[in-house]
Amino acid sequence: MGKRVLRIVGVAVLASLAAACLYFAVNCARHNDERDEIDDAVRHSASGSFVHLSDGYTHYELAGPEGGRVVVLIHGFSVPYYLWDQTFDPLVKAGFRVLRYDMYGRGLSDRPHVHYNADLFDRQLSELLTALHLQTPVDLVGASMGGPVAVTFAARHPENTRALALFDPGHWTGDPLPWQITTPVVGEYVACVYVVPAMPDAQKDDFRHPERYPDYFPKYREQMHYKGFRRAMLSTLRDYISFDVRPDFRRVGESHKPVLLVWGKFDKDVPFEVSKDVLAEIPQAEFHPMDDAAHVGFYESPEVVNPMLVEFLGRQ
Repeated sequence: MGKRVLRIVGVAVLASLAAACLYFAVNCARHNDERDEIDDAVRHSASGSFVHLSDGYTHYELAGPEGGRVVVLIHGFSVPYYLWDQTFDPLVKAGFRVLRYDMYGRGLSDRPHVHYNADLFDRQLSELLTALHLQTPVDLVGASMGGPVAVTFAARHPENTRALALFDPGHWTGDPLPWQITTPVVGEYVACVYVVPAMPDAQKDDFRHPERYPDYFPKYREQMHYKGFRRAMLSTLRDYISFDVRPDFRRVGESHKPVLLVWGKFDKDVPFEVSKDVLAEIPQAEFHPMDDAAHVGFYESPEVVNPMLVEFLGRQ
């Protein structure tokens, strides 16, 4: 009798697990927009250029005089290189050789099955500069998560870095992420059903006046149609956002390299108060708070930021 009860209980448990798995799979499929591959046909029809690096294809745009000083624009956590639409051409017109690119997992760059960590982003940038035969040292301009990507590159490759400009840079301290993200299977489900689907609307919080930029937000969803986007976002949270970037910030501070730091006082993503921590680690930074700006003040107020950036780079 006891064995029979155990068998019944076992069957019930297995049935419940199967039902739960089926529910999770169906619910995730309902929220999943990833249906296309980034293949040669997509690359041939896209604007910009592509180069194959060790982890896959990188989508980039390069313009400006071949003899000009190289400025690299590094976007943030999930918005690809169109984040620099207000910055790219003005820098080119100022005489710089300007490169912007999509980090792996974003835009039209490949979504390799790897850990999206500091080593990957550093390797991508280093290989990209080599593949395009760009003269170093370069100037690095990073926004949001692009800030620590730039800082880590400068800390690891000081001989290849001239100056840095950081716009509301990410500055995480290695604190543990919520268990809902770090737990296997649970994290995949949460990312699929809740985190990633909410990302397009969340971009509005980066703006002080989102109503002025109606064409900005539809662009975001285009990258979500390509397979691997969700996986890349989740891995970035697990393998990069949980990474303590402070040692690299301190190394840049100790290097005395020129740094421009610009921060919106209404930033909801990386609060303005965090600027104190960055300045403590990079005391030589020229600090410019922006009164009427949130997370992307360089996009909302290019008439203010671009002259500041051009003047800063021109002095180095």
